[in-house]
Amino acid sequence: MECNKESQFLKTFTQFCIKNESFISCRAFLFSTMVQLKIHQLSKRYGNQVVLDNLNFVIKKSVLGIAGSNGSGKSTLMRCISGLIKPGKGTVTWTLDDLHMTPDKLNGKIGYVAPYIELYESLSVTENIQFIQDLKRNGSLIDQKDISELLENFQAGTFSGKAYGDLSTGQRQRVKLAAAMVHDPLILFLDEPGSNLDVKGKNLIDEVVSRLSNRGKMIVIASNQADELSLCHEIIDLDT
Repeated sequence: MECNKESQFLKTFTQFCIKNESFISCRAFLFSTMVQLKIHQLSKRYGNQVVLDNLNFVIKKSVLGIAGSNGSGKSTLMRCISGLIKPGKGTVTWTLDDLHMTPDKLNGKIGYVAPYIELYESLSVTENIQFIQDLKRNGSLIDQKDISELLENFQAGTFSGKAYGDLSTGQRQRVKLAAAMVHDPLILFLDEPGSNLDVKGKNLIDEVVSRLSNRGKMIVIASNQADELSLCHEIIDLDT
């Protein structure tokens, strides 16, 4: 049964990639790729407060966990390595198959889910996904069936017509997960992904992380929850 579910999940994503002519996504799905993240002497401070101090690590194609207590700098580190903010000192280097990825190239290959990133409240769920797809495809026409399938995969199909601003926090989290997967990213950032989700939603997180990892994607999870960190192959603990 699990094998059949996984086959259907992969089939759906393959069809989604092909229909939307996403070469990079299909390549990542069909062929082995090597994603590497190298952090060298990374530091970040806000005023006199040192948040991150001289971090060094190298991660290859894996599920990376960023652990630590509240205020330890988990979200700050995630924002630094994703390119949302610049570190005060040090370097963040991403490579794909030994080729350096510039910030512009990296931006087109990541998905990001976090409490501090929201969608448009006045747009419906479907309209938000449509808007993101339009941005990724430079205004090309989008198959509405693809949007419906994507939202169903992330347990958001039943409220696809509702305004995003009218959704519960758990429903919003499901929509943000779907939005992050619109272009089948090579690197997925999840900051406190299980927040406001019920057991079924948390199981969805487990499933997505497992299956993307098996496809050679890199997932970065910032959390202080044991169940979420148990999904990770390597963990950077900011409390140590």
